[in-house]
Amino acid sequence: MKTMLAAAGVAALVSLAPAMAQAQDAGVTSGVYGSLGYAQAGVDEFDFGGVQGRLGYRFNNWFGVEGEVAFGTNEESVSIPTTQGPVTVDFKLKHHEAIYGVGFIPVGANTDLIARIGYGHAEIEGEALGFSASEGGDSWNFGIGAQHHFDGVNGVRVDYTRHEFRGDDAGSADVWSIAYTRRF
Repeated sequence: MKTMLAAAGVAALVSLAPAMAQAQDAGVTSGVYGSLGYAQAGVDEFDFGGVQGRLGYRFNNWFGVEGEVAFGTNEESVSIPTTQGPVTVDFKLKHHEAIYGVGFIPVGANTDLIARIGYGHAEIEGEALGFSASEGGDSWNFGIGAQHHFDGVNGVRVDYTRHEFRGDDAGSADVWSIAYTRRF
């Protein structure tokens, strides 16, 4: 039985070798990369937009690490009833930062599928009647995406990331993003 499993494992590796070699010949390089784009986060009934930047290092064709920051671009308002009448509170994503381990699957010349997992922190600010307050939360984040570099250097990246905030009833966020990406 062990011999059959070992033979099956060797056969699987041999069958993957041409695909791995083709991916390496496709111009996939390792090194520093960055991106700048737009992210849309759905948090409960709110939709926050933000400018998002990433800086990463790709160790080889398959693995890398990246840092991410985002700053809010829009406000969401909610009316809260009080004994003096309704009060409008404006909420905004103040900032978000995270770090990720990234897995890449080269699927063609300059094209990758991406999976990532990481840890982050986000802070939301609320303003009403001239007063403001902010609340932050830490989250475990995981997501998938794809990127294509048109000339091997400049490209586009799209992805989805789920943020699971820590704590009882802390909630979650679904973040979709699109970005210009560049290899350095």
